Amino acid sequence: MNGHGAWRRGHATLARHWPGVLLCAVIAMAASLISRQHGGPQLLYALLLGVAFHFLLADARIRPGVELCTGLVLRLGVALLGARITLAQIAGLGWATALWLVACVVSTVLLGIALAHRLGLGTAQGLLSGGATAICGASAALAIAAVLPRSREQERFTVLVVVTVTAFSTLAMLIYPLLAHALQLTPAQAGVFLGGSIHDVAQVVAAGYLLGPATGDTATVVKLFRVSLLALVVLAASAACGHTAAATDRPAARPRPWALVPWFLWLFMALVLLQSLQLIPAASLPALGELARDCLVLAMAALGIKTSFQDLLQTGWRPFALLLAETVWLAALLLLAVMNVLPR
Repeated sequence: MNGHGAWRRGHATLARHWPGVLLCAVIAMAASLISRQHGGPQLLYALLLGVAFHFLLADARIRPGVELCTGLVLRLGVALLGARITLAQIAGLGWATALWLVACVVSTVLLGIALAHRLGLGTAQGLLSGGATAICGASAALAIAAVLPRSREQERFTVLVVVTVTAFSTLAMLIYPLLAHALQLTPAQAGVFLGGSIHDVAQVVAAGYLLGPATGDTATVVKLFRVSLLALVVLAASAACGHTAAATDRPAARPRPWALVPWFLWLFMALVLLQSLQLIPAASLPALGELARDCLVLAMAALGIKTSFQDLLQTGWRPFALLLAETVWLAALLLLAVMNVLPR
């Protein structure tokens, strides 16, 4: 009897979610096809195509699946990014480079929060924009948004951050290699600059190998180190939101410290450790990478469905100015480091 009841509940859950998930999957496949055929950022294509189907969100059959993709599927995709990182890669950077990169990430996030307050935006919005700029663009924005309080305004701001940070990253992919060449940076210097300042992983790889294999290899490792810091930023965001929520509750209702760490962040750190110990079969790594990307594309399509261009226009110029200032700050710090502080 219990087995029959569980089957019925599972069937009801599937029936409730599959229309929305299927819609997101179709949009994700279309975005992937466009990206393969014409190049460009797959996540951005999924977002823009999703916005075109915003009118379907009013359908009660569609909404549950869309919510699932912006919740569980998104968190799973972020967690699986941990399989790309090892502690050996981090150690190979050297302590001076690693500490400077940490300082760049922390200062960019703090700058985002401070500027957000000056521009009349909230702390959560400054944290989201600063984290997206400092770590890995759209993926970081989605990961941080997953632990922030959910609201229509916050989701609208997340979409704008994704669009803007992807555009800035694309421009950086084209401009920063020319800047590195003009400044006559060594391959090691150029790799640290490109890997530390360009937002998206794919665009870091493209820009780095444009200047040669040595620059590309260094840029990739530096970028993966920045991605590894995502866990700390998401943990800080989760703790801040947890303490804010707990402040309005009775003391007995406050969450325990480990409860502030989202489950997907535990999985992220576990995969980093397993990959560092070489306990993940090498043959499965490409599949894990593809699964992570697929989950993020699905989540991006769902986020687009939940957003309208009219909502985006209501955000005004302040988020754009905030992200521009953060991007310039990060690039300036990295140039200062590679030209005056870090070894050549």
